[in-house]
Amino acid sequence: MNGSRPTVHPVEAPPLTDGLQNGPRTRMKEVQGMSGTKGGLALRIAQSFFGVVSVCVMVSAADFRSVTAFCYLVIAVSLQTFWSLSLAVMDLYALLVGRTLRKRVILCLFATGDGITSTLTFSAACASAGITVLVGNDLNRCSVNHCTQFETATTMAFMCWFATTPSFLINFWSLATQ
Repeated sequence: MNGSRPTVHPVEAPPLTDGLQNGPRTRMKEVQGMSGTKGGLALRIAQSFFGVVSVCVMVSAADFRSVTAFCYLVIAVSLQTFWSLSLAVMDLYALLVGRTLRKRVILCLFATGDGITSTLTFSAACASAGITVLVGNDLNRCSVNHCTQFETATTMAFMCWFATTPSFLINFWSLATQ
């Protein structure tokens, strides 16, 4: 039998290079809007601003306590505001010291918190919008109630939710791609 035998040719190891020449290794591209970025800080500040305006306008109406949906709006948006302010402080800290907030545990906490608070804010805004439409359009009782204040507070709650949704989606995407 004349079978051929494979020949093994040794391969030299590539020369060692200094790690500084190639630059630091990064895990993923930094997307604006992620936690620890300038875009993330801007989203958190917007969430906080809209939440504070919504709560202040709703509380300025004297009879908001008589409607459960309005009380729910105040509680949900207050929770959203505190959550957004605390994460804005963390984003600011991360930007000042140059750290990233991309550890799996932190991303899981941020995505879960954003998901819960955005769901609460959206449901409270929808409930308040329903009551506002009922009072304003169906019952025609805007002269007795504070319809413009209720509408403004509800609009600001929706704006808060619109600013929260990108934070949730980006944090969830970052968590999923790790």
